[in-house]
Amino acid sequence: MFSHTTNSGVELWVLDVASAKATKLTDATVNANLGNPFSWFLDNETILVKMLPKNRQPLLDSKKDLPTGPIISNTSGEKSQNRTYPDMLKNKNDEANFENIITSELYKVSLNGTATLFKKAAMYAGERISPDGNYIMVTTIEKPFSYVVPLNRFPSKTIVYDKDGKEIKIVNEVPLNEIMPKGFMAVRKGKREMAWRNDKPATLSYVVALDEGDPANKVAFRDEIFLWDAPFTNNTVALTKTPQRFSSITWGNDNIAIVTDEWYDTRNTKTYLINPSNPAQEPKVISDRNSQDIYSDPGTFETRKNQYNKYVLAIENDNAYRIGEGFTKEGQFPFIDAFNLKTLKTNRLYTSSYKDKKEDILEIEDFKTGKILVQIQSKNDYPNYYFRNIKKQNGLNPITAFKNPFESIKNVSKEVIKYKRKDGVELSGTLYLPAGYDKVKKEKLPLLIWAYPAEYKDKNSAGQTSQNPNEFTFPYYGSFVYWVTKGYVILDDAAFPIIGEGTTEPNDNFITQLVDNAEAAINAVDALGYIDRKKVAVGGHSYGAFMTANLLTHSNLFACGIARSGAYNRTLTPFGFQSEQRNYWEVPSVYNTMSPFMNADKMKTPILLVHGEADNNPGTFTLQTERYFQALKGLGAPARMVILPKESHGYVAKENILHLLWEQDQFLEKHLKN
Repeated sequence: MFSHTTNSGVELWVLDVASAKATKLTDATVNANLGNPFSWFLDNETILVKMLPKNRQPLLDSKKDLPTGPIISNTSGEKSQNRTYPDMLKNKNDEANFENIITSELYKVSLNGTATLFKKAAMYAGERISPDGNYIMVTTIEKPFSYVVPLNRFPSKTIVYDKDGKEIKIVNEVPLNEIMPKGFMAVRKGKREMAWRNDKPATLSYVVALDEGDPANKVAFRDEIFLWDAPFTNNTVALTKTPQRFSSITWGNDNIAIVTDEWYDTRNTKTYLINPSNPAQEPKVISDRNSQDIYSDPGTFETRKNQYNKYVLAIENDNAYRIGEGFTKEGQFPFIDAFNLKTLKTNRLYTSSYKDKKEDILEIEDFKTGKILVQIQSKNDYPNYYFRNIKKQNGLNPITAFKNPFESIKNVSKEVIKYKRKDGVELSGTLYLPAGYDKVKKEKLPLLIWAYPAEYKDKNSAGQTSQNPNEFTFPYYGSFVYWVTKGYVILDDAAFPIIGEGTTEPNDNFITQLVDNAEAAINAVDALGYIDRKKVAVGGHSYGAFMTANLLTHSNLFACGIARSGAYNRTLTPFGFQSEQRNYWEVPSVYNTMSPFMNADKMKTPILLVHGEADNNPGTFTLQTERYFQALKGLGAPARMVILPKESHGYVAKENILHLLWEQDQFLEKHLKN
């Protein structure tokens, strides 16, 4: 099943894989404006589809349709630390248009194209069919709408119907949620994470905060998980409590489920083995680790589809199986572990041994025979799929034979280099040299550094690397890698950790660590003898653009920089940004010091500012670049601003991407190479 977007709307099609024949099921009246527009019933013959109402009215035109009154907002006096969300509803016309585009009628559509009305028009936000196919849980968005928070915090109502459309039970009602406690671990009160239990015919699970959703409240347990059997005439059953904020649950069977929780401030995550049939039984902790410590990651539990066509924990002879990415100090070596659910002991079944290739373990096909699906690539070999038998020495059978589509960069030199910051923190980056570069003569070339800062609570995690030199070189529109063909040295994905241990937050020393990271990167490549350190440029996107502007402002390390879709005035994001949970009024010095806009008078280095005209990312309004450019222009700094029409936070139009590449190339030729 797939949707097809045409010039007049969205159609629904079905593809018969065996015959390779696609058939259109509906006209272009499917409503795909809000999530997946269709869901399969268990019979594999019927689909629940969101369709545009037959009496749908045309959208209002803000330029032609006059407002019916003023815009009014109130505050109750309660504190609420909301991010600066973009693209909010702004007036009554916006409200009317929003209701128009998300209102649907629900239809049952059979594979022969017959469509029957299931539910009349409403603002449907989600439809989930129970594993046994006898119930449908339908969530609708309700009024009033909000002008300050996104639609996922609008009022909602969740009702369970039987498969014929008869109402069984209103299982959840959520009010407008504009008031939230401070912190990334804050959640709303009431039932949340409501979903069907995958291993049961028709049982709902949901989570309730025991700390009123406020991370500041000191409690023994943060969340509690409940179960509720259809038709919901019996009371709910308390399943288990989590000491930290609930993260996820993987259902296995009556006696086995895997629960994870997390706590952002400590970067801790725990995994528990629980017994759903015996809620009184103490959960067993099977993993307790720093979520940023990739070297200790035990992997992800493998799942299988059950009789209800739902994914549940794959269990074979009391073993569950985990597939890990296998990052180590020595490199990346993905693995498969058997985890015994009774003894809680782990047995390593397979470890990839490649040192000149990268192997990704995608799925275990057969536990008994040892057949697994893998993807193998190298820096010059496009990723291809294979079946591997881990019980046979030479059990590797190719499935695909995709060729390298980027022949022009096939022979460039690529390696992951490791180096240290002056405080001892280990760093890394992927270094590219032009094809045929003579490492003996070592011609001094200009260097381009592309990076994105990341916050950590400990130096050990910050010093770990997930870069693999054997990963296929796959340039994308925003990549600096293209310029390796024009005689530049590229340090891609350079590590820029910002660390705050103990009670110190990472951003308390943001600028110092930023400059130290940059200096270490330049020193490392310079020590290899490849670059002219007077010709170094830095670039980044989003928070990387923010990084770039700060580096050009607070150091003399760079000849120029490219900043795309960034935020430069942190007072315009006063209730937190990126990984900063504190608000402006708590730490004004942090916000002001970190803002390139506040330090625009210090900026003397050429900068290329690029932004999408319709950026929809929280905090990175297009206004951020426009106002920063005005400040730089007024203060006499060398800057160029490019606003790409109709682009969001990332760029997709061919014309805009080609123009972006041209702008970057001209800028680098002028301010760096020459």
